[in-house]
Amino acid sequence: MRKILITGCNGQLGRALNTEYQKEIEAGSKVEFIRTDVAEGEGITALDITDVDAVLTLVRETQPDVIINCAAHTNVDKCEEQWDLAYKINAIGPRNLSIAAAEVDAKLIQVSTDYVFEGNGTRPYTEFDLPNPVSAYGKTKLEGENFVKAFAKKYFILRTAWLYGDGHNFVKTMLRLAENHDEVSVVCDQKGSPTSAVELAKMVHYLERTENYGVFHATCEGDTNWAEFAETVFAKAGTGTKVKRVTSEEYAAMNPASAKRPAYSILDNYMLRLTSDFKMADWKDALDVYLSELLK
Repeated sequence: MRKILITGCNGQLGRALNTEYQKEIEAGSKVEFIRTDVAEGEGITALDITDVDAVLTLVRETQPDVIINCAAHTNVDKCEEQWDLAYKINAIGPRNLSIAAAEVDAKLIQVSTDYVFEGNGTRPYTEFDLPNPVSAYGKTKLEGENFVKAFAKKYFILRTAWLYGDGHNFVKTMLRLAENHDEVSVVCDQKGSPTSAVELAKMVHYLERTENYGVFHATCEGDTNWAEFAETVFAKAGTGTKVKRVTSEEYAAMNPASAKRPAYSILDNYMLRLTSDFKMADWKDALDVYLSELLK
């Protein structure tokens, strides 16, 4: 029996992990899930990861083999206004989980972000490039990484980007806007790799069963910009909505935001490529799969 504790189980990745592991369970594997989130629900245990005593108590009681931390303060603009809260969730939370994981000899999987980099690069960032976050979100997530490295014995840190899945995300926002807009303004000078939560869940599942510990970049293959991403969504969904390409500066003038977005946040899954035979899907192929489920 393998016990897996998931935090933030109601988020996009948490839901994708539930579906991903269900396949293994149906195939006959004995896997027990301990699902947690900030609020209690059916089959869900309430857990505040910022409370070290609460984390230690639950982990000691359940004795998981693996802890997957999907919990995070991901509202980039709110993080600027709520530094203490962001630090507690994005940094202290992983610290607490790392301490608990080490005590029961569990593997810890920490989900991180492209925002740990400044975002002014000219080539895809590898795991060996020096982080230099410029936003509160990026800074607190990097501190979370550092705590994991300091306290966990067996850990995987997965940096992902532009995530979409079952929940609020860019793809759904674009489709919603397309319902009553002939044209949508979208930034064209920020580059990255749209990543399906389904694909990220597959990578988590793959690595979790190994001892291939360390820092990994975890994005779908290929890259694009937000405007092209939106155009691709509209084309695949068959809408007639046009995309008006605007610069980050022009968009900020129309929609003031408090956090700086990285202009270039393409991640190279270098360590995954060198140390395993697992490969993330191309972002367009992953989007096809997502839309086929969403629009059926």
